[in-house]
Amino acid sequence: MEFAEVIRRRRMVRHFADRPLSPDVIERILASALRAPSAGFSQGWAFLALTDPADRARFWPFVPTRVAQTPTMQDAPLVVVPLAHKAAYLARYAEADKGWTDRSEARWPAPYWYIDTGMASLMMLLTAVDEGLGACFFGIMPMADDDFDPATDVPAHTAAFKAEFAIPDEYSPIGGICIGYRADDLPPQNPAIAGRRRGADTVIHHGQWGRQH
Repeated sequence: MEFAEVIRRRRMVRHFADRPLSPDVIERILASALRAPSAGFSQGWAFLALTDPADRARFWPFVPTRVAQTPTMQDAPLVVVPLAHKAAYLARYAEADKGWTDRSEARWPAPYWYIDTGMASLMMLLTAVDEGLGACFFGIMPMADDDFDPATDVPAHTAAFKAEFAIPDEYSPIGGICIGYRADDLPPQNPAIAGRRRGADTVIHHGQWGRQH
């Protein structure tokens, strides 16, 4: 598919056909994440790929709102959980070629471990479109009455999710991605989306803020 067409067709798809993906397609989607940029080439990320139905069944209870609102998302044959690894960035920038002598987070203008893992996620979303598939990125949200786990300093819901899949403490899930063939009866996109889409003339500022042309 032409790249411009991939960009044009990318949207969040929440209704999937109960149809398997070939191992080659799954491999290409996952491998595309590794081509994302990362600060200092730290590559502080990992990806939990769930293809076995039993493993996916263990995942969905952790996103009950998502299941309740769009149960057909569970038909997606591939679920990927991108994981950010902050310590990899702090360690990389403490190396001699970067010149920092400590691992202080205060040196970072933004949490690039999350930004880079998000860019890796977008690579998978775009590759899915190129493969003729649909995909959706969504959050793994804390529960309304969630408390912080004193052992890990993360919400108890997140800690339980990580424990279920034996994810090390130093890795943080930034969300989930479900990927598969679009349902044959995929509902049309809500027309309100087009009305809410912000145009280039409102978000791009040329030379200085407020100059749209």
